[in-house]
Amino acid sequence: MHDLETQQYLFDLHGYLVVEDVLSPALLATLNEHIDAQNLPDEDRIQRIGSAAGGAPAGPGLLQWGQEFCDLLDHEVILPILRFRLGDCFRLDRLYGIRMRPGAPPGGLHSDFGASAIGSSSAAGQRVHPPEHILHTGFVVVAWNLTDAGPEQGGFCCIPGSHKGSFRVPQGIQQAGEDAACVILPEAPAGSVTLFTEAMTHGTATWRAAHERRCVLYKYCVSQIAWSARRVHPPEGLELTPRQQILFADPADPHRFFSSLFE
Repeated sequence: MHDLETQQYLFDLHGYLVVEDVLSPALLATLNEHIDAQNLPDEDRIQRIGSAAGGAPAGPGLLQWGQEFCDLLDHEVILPILRFRLGDCFRLDRLYGIRMRPGAPPGGLHSDFGASAIGSSSAAGQRVHPPEHILHTGFVVVAWNLTDAGPEQGGFCCIPGSHKGSFRVPQGIQQAGEDAACVILPEAPAGSVTLFTEAMTHGTATWRAAHERRCVLYKYCVSQIAWSARRVHPPEGLELTPRQQILFADPADPHRFFSSLFE
């Protein structure tokens, strides 16, 4: 049994959390078989799969690839962690998968909210005081690791604790990327799940493993906000539970217009 109190503390402290041994070997094999069945092209060393550009498909995306992808939507391990970050009313905002072939290049460090966000007006070396109308929290990524990743292989990297930062990431750290001393690559073995806030500075390190990286990312947000006007739609011909159906509701005020996922 996972210690929720410790998980909450570590997530709050670092901005991310890795929970190991969540997916069984049999389920891992099935999920990878569903990806194989898509006959995805191999021209690029790194691919975003199962979605349109921006990670918000105008449709079901990779959920249409098999019931097992739908079952991950409200997996019993992730729900309590999402609950203490997002409350009782949250929705699925975006989703996509990542494939990285051996030698795939890194992706730049970034954060979507906070002092270092792309749209932030913060200046280098100056403390940021975001106005009330600017979002700085409310989004959590759930990344299901379908192959081994970590310091030896590459993949997800981040600056722990940066979600609480009041200063923009210095240009020297930004340029150093995964080689910066403050950047870490958490161990994320196949079958584990990595959760992180998008306010934390994160990125993708060079893929050094001989095997292909495979990771599917489900992005959740509090019910009253949204990343873009695009919506992820429920898959056709696959069964969703009543709680899973709530995750596809339009953005709305929690409890009043958007149902709790825990009632």
